[in-house]
Amino acid sequence: MLKSYRYRLSPTTSQVTLLERTLEICRWVYNDTLALRKNAWEQDQRSVSLYETNKILTEWKRERPELKQVHSQVLQNAQMRIDLAFKAFFRRLKSGEKPGYPRFKGKGRYDSFAYPQSGFVLNEDRLHLAKIGDLRVFLHRPVEGTIKTLTIRRSATGKWYACFSVEYEPNPAPQKETTVGVDVGLESFATFSNGEKIENPRFFRTDEKALAKAQRRLSKAEKGTPERKKARQIVAHVHERIANRRLNFAHQTSRQLVNRFGTIVFEDLNISNMQKNHCLAKSIADVAWNQFVTITTSKAEDAGSQVILVNPRNTSQMCSRCGMIVVKNLSDRVHSCPHCGLELDRDQNAAINILRLGLQSLG
Repeated sequence: MLKSYRYRLSPTTSQVTLLERTLEICRWVYNDTLALRKNAWEQDQRSVSLYETNKILTEWKRERPELKQVHSQVLQNAQMRIDLAFKAFFRRLKSGEKPGYPRFKGKGRYDSFAYPQSGFVLNEDRLHLAKIGDLRVFLHRPVEGTIKTLTIRRSATGKWYACFSVEYEPNPAPQKETTVGVDVGLESFATFSNGEKIENPRFFRTDEKALAKAQRRLSKAEKGTPERKKARQIVAHVHERIANRRLNFAHQTSRQLVNRFGTIVFEDLNISNMQKNHCLAKSIADVAWNQFVTITTSKAEDAGSQVILVNPRNTSQMCSRCGMIVVKNLSDRVHSCPHCGLELDRDQNAAINILRLGLQSLG
């Protein structure tokens, strides 16, 4: 089973220069590989494989000695990203989705490089990177398992992170007998089938005024000036703060959920289609339901829990007692059934239906 760990790096000024140089060289390899494959198809109707691009990379190293300043597998990984981008493009094209042709990376738009097999060594609070040196790393928790790959990432605010992909054998806790259905929403972040609610933190809405103020300053700053660069950093910092708070909330809430319940049932929501409603799109993006469900699923196995996704059709409209359909608008917050007389909070009624569907899927 795979698991990821992310740690903050504290490189020196000279190491930052080497890291940024590595990103720029990888960006050049990425763009030239994309141009090579694009031209080969447009001119000769010929597909260029990953193996062929790796052979061409050897020729590029002879022509451009600066490529030798970067570990060979890091450069190959940049070409692998192009190969994966084309595979995803053709997969979406075949399935009838909006394809999205692979794009060239402008300056500052390439922000990570990876060591897929070797070229790095983690030793206590030091991380040795080939062609770069020893970087200080803040190991706030130990790495458990066998490290498979390492990705070095630069955030929009200029912070550097080491992201390890680790293979480990899970040691799950005993299965718990408790069950819960969870209805995610906008009024409350989540409502449980037992009536409990988790309030919506609304992280983006809370910082929306600060973000708007920072964006106004950015729009007024003249392009190419130090003032504009500083204003851009402030906007990125506000976005990063919102994302960090949202991620921390998802981790803490999911941990409490998997520690309490053995079976957790969610709706299998199509978030992309829901965000087409322009009145609700910003609020739906702010709650990040997919992120919460994904994190809960990843924590469930070790905690002795299981996560089930069910079809969301009519979970809000159906009466949880008699099963009849009671049509409601979004503004109707109370479920009142004219058939059996049940009066219940709309979200709790939906959570009970979600739990029932999840238990039925288990037989």
